[in-house]
Amino acid sequence: MTARSGASGGRRAGALAAVLALAAALAGCGGAGRPAADLSWVPRPEVLPPVHEPNAQLPGQAVPLPRAPGGAPEPGSPNRSGPGRPGDPSVVASGLREPWGLVILPDGAALVGERGTGRILRIDPSGRTPATEVMRIGGVDASGDGGLLGLALSPAYPEDRLVFAYQTTRTDNRIIRFELGGQPAAIRTDIPRGNAGNGGQLAFGPDNLLYVGTGDTGRPELAEDRTSLAGKVLRLDEFGRPAPGNPTPGSPVYAAGHGNLAGICWTDTRQPFTTENDGSTAELNQELPGADYGWSTGRPGSGGHPPALTFDTRVRPVGGCAVVRFGLFVASLGGSRLLAVPLNGAGEPGRPRTLLAGVYGRLRTVQSAPDGALWLTTANRDGAGHPVPADDRVIRIMPPTETTTSPV
Repeated sequence: MTARSGASGGRRAGALAAVLALAAALAGCGGAGRPAADLSWVPRPEVLPPVHEPNAQLPGQAVPLPRAPGGAPEPGSPNRSGPGRPGDPSVVASGLREPWGLVILPDGAALVGERGTGRILRIDPSGRTPATEVMRIGGVDASGDGGLLGLALSPAYPEDRLVFAYQTTRTDNRIIRFELGGQPAAIRTDIPRGNAGNGGQLAFGPDNLLYVGTGDTGRPELAEDRTSLAGKVLRLDEFGRPAPGNPTPGSPVYAAGHGNLAGICWTDTRQPFTTENDGSTAELNQELPGADYGWSTGRPGSGGHPPALTFDTRVRPVGGCAVVRFGLFVASLGGSRLLAVPLNGAGEPGRPRTLLAGVYGRLRTVQSAPDGALWLTTANRDGAGHPVPADDRVIRIMPPTETTTSPV
């Protein structure tokens, strides 16, 4: 399927002011050893596309794309030109159904997965060329916070072309891997699922190992049960096997005592940060091997590791996280904003600053790109938001270079 972005329109003063505020906040977010920057931004319009539902398939099975007469893919896609409010900054795709996982391809485009439909879409960073549905993952069950969740590229993606995903089915939470357009293969199917708390995220770390954040599946007691994979950070090789050097040999568990993990990101310390939602709190944790972060007891566990940062209750639940040279960024669903967390030279977080408050609504995912851009997804159609006709959206915010202004 294809979709086309809308034509450029007039700039809305409120949206422009919000993006300029983002630039100022980013410039002030550098910690020790992290240079600040004088950033300016140029807005891009939003558009309204159609939405297509997936066909029923077996868990993990690729769903073939709809075909028009003559064998060509059916026209239409998430970003076709149509009515919308021109002047909203940096919207590169619109009309999606709960975009969740997002990864940046080597050519600068993004792959975005829809939580409930299982669609995987290719989004051009300019927003000016068609957004393409690459494939669909069958058997996705989006109940209980589940669905097609985190996406990750193999560290050797230019050679092996493998994409990894966290998927909820009717019977389990699993990790699958596949080539784009190919048949997914499950590499772990032993992650429990439940009636709630099925959130999952995954990312390859600087050590080229796969880190997986799992939810507690609505059973908080499982988070500290080392025999269960619920409420954990797992560390795996590319085949889903426990990574060498894990705290317990032969176990995939890297850290325990978590609620519903939403994001994984790395700083220069090479230790991952995670974002999570535990009952009435939202946290940023720095993951240490073998640590217990206290859920469900409400206190640090045997590892004695409190959160690196507890967020104000007004911004919970939180979404994903990303690190760029200016600091660490956390998407906020409940607060409908982006949080900029300054980091000092040791990678320790400071007091968050609020960005984009109310501009796009609920923010689910934030991802950094090699060119310094921040990619965001909205979650205004998840039943808890107030969607506008163009929701849900993918947003790309690009800082300027030393000699040019932002291209978006």
